[in-house]
Amino acid sequence: MGLISNGTTIFDAGSMASGFGGAMVFIKKLTASSSSDLTFVNGSSNVVLDSTYKEYVFTFNNMQSASTDVALQVKFRDGGSSYDATKTTTYYYTEHGEGGQAGNVSYLASRDEASSTDGQHLTTNIGRTGSDSASGYLHLFNPSTTTFAKHFMSKVSNHDTTSPGYAQVIYVTGFCEETAAVDAVRFEMSSGNIAAGDICLYGIN
Repeated sequence: MGLISNGTTIFDAGSMASGFGGAMVFIKKLTASSSSDLTFVNGSSNVVLDSTYKEYVFTFNNMQSASTDVALQVKFRDGGSSYDATKTTTYYYTEHGEGGQAGNVSYLASRDEASSTDGQHLTTNIGRTGSDSASGYLHLFNPSTTTFAKHFMSKVSNHDTTSPGYAQVIYVTGFCEETAAVDAVRFEMSSGNIAAGDICLYGIN
């Protein structure tokens, strides 16, 4: 099962948006080309990131770093000009080797955050080659609320440069702690530029 598009709206056919409700409405696509970051700001360049939708989805396609051994990370803005919303998160991953090496599921404490303003890693270490690119998605729930925490969760597939030959899937869940609304989301590498890749933003009815 997959997603069916009529040009502007993607209807859930049992894949990524399954269990999250109605149709996915396309909002904005950003493409990296040796870019320092890809940033979605509510009210800027036709970006909507407010109470129009209760849930937003960012999809990543072949995100590639200009450097080796760095991670794709996300930051949130909740007022002002700084992308430093306080977050608490958990991070774990699964992996299996191309040569049949035993798979495992691991919690990685060094990649999660406790009331931190740092960027949250969404991948393990990725590099500059095609096989080291990362693809996946991040859900952000009700970013405009000033009453509740802003929850988010992501699932990303990548090839880890420190574990050659392994297929990995990284899961991150967490929330922004402040009651201020989140009005912008920034994606960047933990060091250096984003060499290539697309990120699309959708709202879910």
